[in-house]
Amino acid sequence: MNRGFLLGVLSVLCLTAQAGPQINVGTVYDYLDADKSTYLKRVFNSGDSTAFVKVNVLEIVYGTDGTPQEIPVENAADGASRNGLMASPARLIVPAQGMQGTRLLYMGERDRERYFRVRFVPVVPEQEDDFVVSGEEREEYKKSLTAGVNVMTGFGTIFFVRPKDARFATVINDTDNRYELRNNGNTVVIVDEFKSCSLTKETDCGATTKHHVLAGKTFAFDKEKGREYRFFLIEGTDKKVLKTASR
Repeated sequence: MNRGFLLGVLSVLCLTAQAGPQINVGTVYDYLDADKSTYLKRVFNSGDSTAFVKVNVLEIVYGTDGTPQEIPVENAADGASRNGLMASPARLIVPAQGMQGTRLLYMGERDRERYFRVRFVPVVPEQEDDFVVSGEEREEYKKSLTAGVNVMTGFGTIFFVRPKDARFATVINDTDNRYELRNNGNTVVIVDEFKSCSLTKETDCGATTKHHVLAGKTFAFDKEKGREYRFFLIEGTDKKVLKTASR
């Protein structure tokens, strides 16, 4: 087969594989502060066709053994009967190269911290999906997608709802061989941009990671000789630079 022809075919396939909606939801982790009840989440579409996006909300509940379980949260018509997180609207029509937003609204008691997974799932609109489109528009959209190879990727984010009386109380125990950071407050704290670097070779660093330390939990690590550990401790709006080393 002619090599130039083959390369041309591959190029066309790559372009058609990228055709269609391409959504982006920004940050993976979002936090509802103690004095707020709503949060605006924006969904961007960098693709070349409209994105129809369903927003699904699940509550993350931890068992006594610490194992998480995800429980679907339904969008009730009667908001007064709700106790949890809802997305409004729960169906988004995001134009190509455009943006739409949904408000994440928390209703209910705020006596403890709660955790939710919010999923943004691109779909082909069907009659029962409650997207405000005509039958003709729906069929045209299906045809435009089936004209190429389309992979519509969804995103899942984690949403933290802080309690009304959010309290931070981080306790650090730093010894020669081990570092422990315990969250004695009642809301999540964040160990951000954590990395380990050599004390003698600045470019010798490990991967940069992010850790959420839930209330009552501990973030800890054993120190290696000749290594320095750097990170940010984030407690709500307060951000501190911390580091420790083992020489």
